[in-house]
Amino acid sequence: MLNLIKYEGIIKVGIHQPNYLPWIGYFTKILLSDYFIFLDDVQFSNEGMHHWHYLKTPQGPIRIKIPICQTLGDRINEVKTRDELGWKSKHLKSIELNYKKASHYQEVYRDLAELILHDYDNIALMNIAIISFICAKLGISTRLVNSSSFNVPTVGVERIIDLVKAVNGTDYISGMGARSYQDDRVFQEKGIRLHYLHYIPIVYDQLWGPFHANVSIIDYLMNCGYDLRPIVKGMSYTE
Repeated sequence: MLNLIKYEGIIKVGIHQPNYLPWIGYFTKILLSDYFIFLDDVQFSNEGMHHWHYLKTPQGPIRIKIPICQTLGDRINEVKTRDELGWKSKHLKSIELNYKKASHYQEVYRDLAELILHDYDNIALMNIAIISFICAKLGISTRLVNSSSFNVPTVGVERIIDLVKAVNGTDYISGMGARSYQDDRVFQEKGIRLHYLHYIPIVYDQLWGPFHANVSIIDYLMNCGYDLRPIVKGMSYTE
């Protein structure tokens, strides 16, 4: 089982696209890693959560989505947000309406507003800035780096292995979804230990009725504040 203990000579690496306001499981993967690499230079996917996520409301989870300027084949760090459409004020208004009764609304909303209203050259930079800020506030000390900062021309699983090696990683933390197409032996042959993270969400007090796990980290922060202890204490995950 993966754990938070740091062992000399072992460097755990997590890799993921920079998503918009991701859920707690995303931050758990960061927390378990010594290095976390943002895949900012891979192809943008409308099915991925690079420009949308869920908020919890009295009617259940609703999706908030960023309008973007994108052509087929663009990388995430080439996609720009269409700020002229006023999506920033709309998202902040949705956050305000649904979380103004939360215990930590004032502090978290102020921080989010400052982050979201800032100007960014592309959506990857915005998402990375938000995620990095939340990590810092939670006290997560994982080193965060961008895949675009490495000269790694390979693709697919080979690229994952090359990125792990680029930071001298010994262990790779993969999501369960990759288990269907990744060949564990390829990692073993390259001297990398492969772990599959099956995250079981923690349960915390939420507004608006029954608990929903698959919502943005905003929900946790609004209700629990920048407190990492419940996440660490309640974490349940298996290889």
